Amino acid sequence: MSEVSLVIWGASGHALVVADIVRLVGQYRVVGFLDDVNTNRRNTEFCGAPILGGREQLPRLAELGVTHLLFGFGNCGTRLELSSLVRQHGLSLATAIHPRATVAVDVSVGPGTVIAAGAVINPGAIIGENVIVNTSAGIDHECVVEDGAHVCPGARLAGCVTVGRGAWIGIGAVVIDHVKVGAGAFVGAGAVVTHDVPERVLVCGIPAKVVREIEP
Repeated sequence: MSEVSLVIWGASGHALVVADIVRLVGQYRVVGFLDDVNTNRRNTEFCGAPILGGREQLPRLAELGVTHLLFGFGNCGTRLELSSLVRQHGLSLATAIHPRATVAVDVSVGPGTVIAAGAVINPGAIIGENVIVNTSAGIDHECVVEDGAHVCPGARLAGCVTVGRGAWIGIGAVVIDHVKVGAGAFVGAGAVVTHDVPERVLVCGIPAKVVREIEP
């Protein structure tokens, strides 16, 4: 087991997935979890490690020998917001790529990014920081997925798609080639996106159409 210690921020479903990937790869040792939502869970066990507390624990993680952190929740904006706080406390963002994901050799993957089982990322793609490429998602050649975006399970991006900062591609959605999904936009589950999506809107349907704007 690795002696490089890591904490996962989050203690629910997605954190289970992140912890499993980390343990399968064996590069880090999961020493605990942070949970800001359910403060009464402090010092209880979750997924084989203790819940240490919430963000108030960040200053003491170095005392525990922790050097790295991964986010274990799906909210795009919150991952982006908290990444600077994590770094201010001297922690590095780890990267977790499931051993049964397929990632082309030239793909750039930023720190904090999690790539789940069955995902395929083809040549020339650029994956930013704190991105989630979830279970069995497909990202084809020369796509750009910017910081904090979430490509949900089973979603498909054709070639040369750009997914903007903090955008969300819903489960089973399809985005055709050369389309740009704007920053902070949400693509609904099962949608088929055939045209560019503006920033901070929700699109749904086949073909996908704007349903409403998303408040900052």
